[in-house]
Amino acid sequence: MRVLLISANTERINLPTFPLGLACVAQATMDRGHEVEWLDLMAESEPEEAVRKTVQRFLPQAIGISVRNIDDQNMAKPRFLLDRAREAVRACKRVSGVPIVLGGAGYSLFPESSLEYLGADMGIQGEGEDAFPMLLDTLETGGSLSNTPGLYLRGQGLQGKRRFEEDLDRLPLPDPHRFSASAYEGEDFWVPVQTRRGCALKCSYCSTETIEGHALRKRSPEQVVRWMAKWMASGFSRFQFVDNTFNLPPSYAVSLCSQLTESGLPITWRSLFYPTKVEVSLIKAMAKGGCREVSLGFESGCDDILKEMNKRFLSKDVREAAGMLSDHGIHTMGFLLLGGPGETRGTVEETLAFVSDLNLDGLKITIGIRIYPHTKLARLAIQDGLIAPEDDLLFPKFYMVKGLEDWLRETVTERMKQHRNWMM
Repeated sequence: MRVLLISANTERINLPTFPLGLACVAQATMDRGHEVEWLDLMAESEPEEAVRKTVQRFLPQAIGISVRNIDDQNMAKPRFLLDRAREAVRACKRVSGVPIVLGGAGYSLFPESSLEYLGADMGIQGEGEDAFPMLLDTLETGGSLSNTPGLYLRGQGLQGKRRFEEDLDRLPLPDPHRFSASAYEGEDFWVPVQTRRGCALKCSYCSTETIEGHALRKRSPEQVVRWMAKWMASGFSRFQFVDNTFNLPPSYAVSLCSQLTESGLPITWRSLFYPTKVEVSLIKAMAKGGCREVSLGFESGCDDILKEMNKRFLSKDVREAAGMLSDHGIHTMGFLLLGGPGETRGTVEETLAFVSDLNLDGLKITIGIRIYPHTKLARLAIQDGLIAPEDDLLFPKFYMVKGLEDWLRETVTERMKQHRNWMM
């Protein structure tokens, strides 16, 4: 079957992002014997025209479109980002009548409402490496769609229960030679690497469990390092581990760092860090293995707010982790989420005083917390009258303690004048 796969993301909110998830699905689809054409709209100056020309040339029998970002999570001036994907769907429909299938992290958060808004025929929630080729086989043979895991049909809801692959080593990783990253050359590009899926931490605002499930599943460190070596051979030496918690479990993180060190790959990498159960042996292993930067998403410096967010650490743990990272030459970028449940002027002042003493290399402050479905924050927002129970949250809504926003913005803006490495 001829299959066109389109990454609809054109946003460079922080950095240009290689569509790793779609590339994994594309590799799995080719491995199952289907012919795949790849179109990354990040690389196109005229995305709709690129879609039209590719469809008319390739004549696909099915089209898959990956949806990454729903919005930019900016409460002050939120930008809704699905319209680019909707234009891609419309461009496909103007020149082809084949089934259009949605997928990706953004789609998985809002499977029914985004399917309706974008106007596609169907979508797969969650992992697509098995489900998408299975769907293609069914479309080819005319069998029942009810066996496809995570499949939604527009107007008909969920058809097949989602499944999560326990052995990630069984799922293929994309061959760098097949998926050119030339669109990102010359920019601040870091190859994304995912070693784990799933999260059981249940932070009050987080959508990861909805996308990946709660059970933690891991690739073997050996497989990860072999794949990174392939990218090295293709000319790339900077990597970003996109796992939500690189350091959990610590034993796995140490093993991965040891494999990187033993490989001798001359690489630089960065990761996301959860400040709990941090041992100096892990930090040393990270530095030795090539880690140069860590994103430390501790979100608050007030222990009461950390408890409200269901964090499994205290402010003292953040201070200790930041100190160890700095001592070993690893740059640390901190992240704050202000204005959520329980926040007061006092807790904000406590947090700002805390981060002023941390000696971070940078700090990103977000005011207001984007509300996602199936989270504790969504339930609290309903209780507090900020959203209606029937709101599907596709269009961005934010949690902000009533009466705090104006003071919060003024306070943070004023404090940023004293800390040039802070941003909002």
